[in-house]
Amino acid sequence: MRSKCIVLLGVAALLAAPAGAATRLKELVSLEGVRDNQLIGYGLVVGLNGTGDRKQTVFSTQSLTNLLQQMGVSVPPSAVTVRNTAAVMVTATLPGFAQEGVHIDATAAAIGDASNLQGGLLILTSLRGVDGQVYAMAQGAVVTGGFVAGRSANSQTVNHPTVGRVPSGAIVERAAPSLTPTGRLKLQLRQPDFTTAVRVSDIVNKKFAGATPVARPENSALVSINVPPEFTSRVTEFVAGIEALEVDVDRPARVIVNERTGTIVMGKEVRVSPVAIMHGNLTVEIQTILQVSQPEPFSQGQTAVVPQPNVTSGEEKARNIVLKEGATVEQLVQALSSIGSTPRDIIAILQSLRAAGALEADLEVI
Repeated sequence: MRSKCIVLLGVAALLAAPAGAATRLKELVSLEGVRDNQLIGYGLVVGLNGTGDRKQTVFSTQSLTNLLQQMGVSVPPSAVTVRNTAAVMVTATLPGFAQEGVHIDATAAAIGDASNLQGGLLILTSLRGVDGQVYAMAQGAVVTGGFVAGRSANSQTVNHPTVGRVPSGAIVERAAPSLTPTGRLKLQLRQPDFTTAVRVSDIVNKKFAGATPVARPENSALVSINVPPEFTSRVTEFVAGIEALEVDVDRPARVIVNERTGTIVMGKEVRVSPVAIMHGNLTVEIQTILQVSQPEPFSQGQTAVVPQPNVTSGEEKARNIVLKEGATVEQLVQALSSIGSTPRDIIAILQSLRAAGALEADLEVI
């Protein structure tokens, strides 16, 4: 038997994001009441080349017989053995202010035992919102972006052929439930932060405020704005002007670690307190050699296998670095790389730094 206990090794990506870069409000905030809405429906995909649901999927045959009955064809479900049909769940996203007649994309996913939706046609399917109302109707060819070739063990599958898209296959039948902007607007920050909320309020007041401020931060995620009198009848133009403004985003110092893949992501604003780091690898190797013991000729002994275990260990000399006051994460990474640290080593060192209180950032392990 042979086993090893080694410090984890891996492959990592070290990314340093520039700090203080101005970003448009369009990418930072959303307007309260203007949101997407999820739609869902149940439908059938037909025209499959024998890759549809089998007899075990009862609801697909029931759905097909109900559809045929609506068209004047009466067939009992027990007599249906069609394998060119698959039952699917259809989903779509209804954008804010989507008007009747607008085309949106839909996604169809098999819910039975169909093996492939390639070449199928989604027949008319109603898509409902959380309130149970029908907001769109979907129908069209299903594009899987993959295929299945061959049979049994001699087959090849590319991508995921049981889920497909219906490009522009859904038509909006009812307007989305969105709130029309009025004299008072509320901006929702996608990443709540008190400093960023204050900066958003200041940049809006600098651009549009007259004698009195028009914007005020409510909390870390909400900024309320009173539409100026000159824009009362042009609220859409006012919102467009706000979206074009740029603000310096304040981000908390954070280090993201994915130990499964050995990935580390940290921003340049991360600081490290004065600290000395020593790190080394420990290797333990256990080898078992099986030797055969033969008895003397004409003796009563039996041949036996005798294990000969051998345990060896080795430890590298500790590699060390010293970081001075005000060291940045960039200097930390450069120093760790210079002593030959792997991404797994860096993850272990970062966790130790956080435990010692020397890493001035939030360490998040995903």
